[in-house]
Amino acid sequence: MAIHPQLPNAITIVRILCAPVFCWLLLADDGRDGPLRWWAAALFIVAIATDGIDGYLARKHNIVSDLGKLLDPIADKVLTGIAFISLSILAELPWWITIVVLVREVGITVHRLLVASTHVVAAAWLGKLKTMAQAIALSLALLPLAMVVGDWVIWVNIVTMWIAVILTVVSGIDYVVTEVRGARTQRRARS
Repeated sequence: MAIHPQLPNAITIVRILCAPVFCWLLLADDGRDGPLRWWAAALFIVAIATDGIDGYLARKHNIVSDLGKLLDPIADKVLTGIAFISLSILAELPWWITIVVLVREVGITVHRLLVASTHVVAAAWLGKLKTMAQAIALSLALLPLAMVVGDWVIWVNIVTMWIAVILTVVSGIDYVVTEVRGARTQRRARS
């Protein structure tokens, strides 16, 4: 069965559009762990899960596009970035973690946009692993599970958040090193 060639990109755009709705739900709850918090967490989890769906559809139906390669990581960064910022606004996550993550994410996104006219930088495996770690850590931070299963889940979230932060930094360094090596190789090829 054939699918519309723009379906993966449409799913990615919907993920971007979910971000402000998720943010409103989370901040409207104001850290009270009420129904809006649960809805915000559910929306985040569903939206971040579509990251795998759009990529799978594009690869399966051979409709991978440069636009999709560019939009997909931006959609992830918008959704996770808003989650980090919102959790820091609610004083549930230290601002230094949010700043470290945002510096890496904004820096790489700006670089991707600057070089988009010459080449599209697709997400590397380490970047995909970072996104998965962030998705898990943020999902645990967003779901008010401590009131359901006990405080031990807070420690699980602390560990997963540290893993996400470490992978964010490591994948950022890997991205920079890869791009510098690629630029050197291009310069040598032109010489």
